[in-house]
Amino acid sequence: MPIIQNHWSSVVDHSRRYQDFTYVYPVISRRSRGLSIGINLNPDKRCNFDCVYCEVDRTIPGKATHVDLAQAADELRWLARHAVTGGLGEEEKFREAGALTLEIRDFAFSGDGEPTMVPNFDACVEMAVGVRQELGLSDTQIVLITDAAGLDKATVRRGLEIMDANLGEVWAKLDAGTEGYFRQVNRGFVSFSRILRNLNLTAQARPIVIQSLFLKVHGEMMSALELRSYIQRLQDILAVGGQIKEVHAYTIARPTPEAWATRLTLAELESLASMVRNETGLQVLTCDSGCVGGVTLLK
Repeated sequence: MPIIQNHWSSVVDHSRRYQDFTYVYPVISRRSRGLSIGINLNPDKRCNFDCVYCEVDRTIPGKATHVDLAQAADELRWLARHAVTGGLGEEEKFREAGALTLEIRDFAFSGDGEPTMVPNFDACVEMAVGVRQELGLSDTQIVLITDAAGLDKATVRRGLEIMDANLGEVWAKLDAGTEGYFRQVNRGFVSFSRILRNLNLTAQARPIVIQSLFLKVHGEMMSALELRSYIQRLQDILAVGGQIKEVHAYTIARPTPEAWATRLTLAELESLASMVRNETGLQVLTCDSGCVGGVTLLK
């Protein structure tokens, strides 16, 4: 598979805006190892986190207040066909990616907020699965990129069961080891204990990917005590029978709303990742160790 270069326009710019679409957008994703078609279930920009590194500008109103599933399906169907027939690769932004644009690695629920906040997540999954089946994309995954706060909702659990039968995968956020650090960095509107419980239960039902963003807060890296607590959270998931496919460790790649939230160097990131690997035995991927996301841009 061709190496995805960080300087490609399609990698540098992971805009969730494509043509006049409301819900669907294409990116070349290192974490997906190629073309990922994002499905933005939060054009209203609703989220239950307020992360210090989030680039979404919530002072500007979103494009829609709810998800029109028929429109979302039309957009997804058109873009998928446009990609596999070579049209996307002819666009200036995607020319460098070449043949990568001909294979859709995944449909990813990832947008301007938290996907599981929609009231009908299961129906959204059914929509994506329907397009996948209609177009014969049997190798295309269905991915949920989530902060884990809503994984205990009934509609989300039903959606995950549908995903399980259709190459589904959960990429769940865990940036902290303690409630205090969680409040400082993620500024979530739910308890940290609920996040941890949801990760445990979800990982018991299926292998999950843990996505962790490490950064400097007021010039300081995560403390040794906080890192130890973070590692313990991963070990807790494993101890209850949870399955962690891999950990994606990355750092800030875009301007942040908080000037005191800054990125790590690659050496600093790899140092943290090495400690996590050594303590847990898990596969921890960074940009230097072949991570499909590394320090490149989030979707």
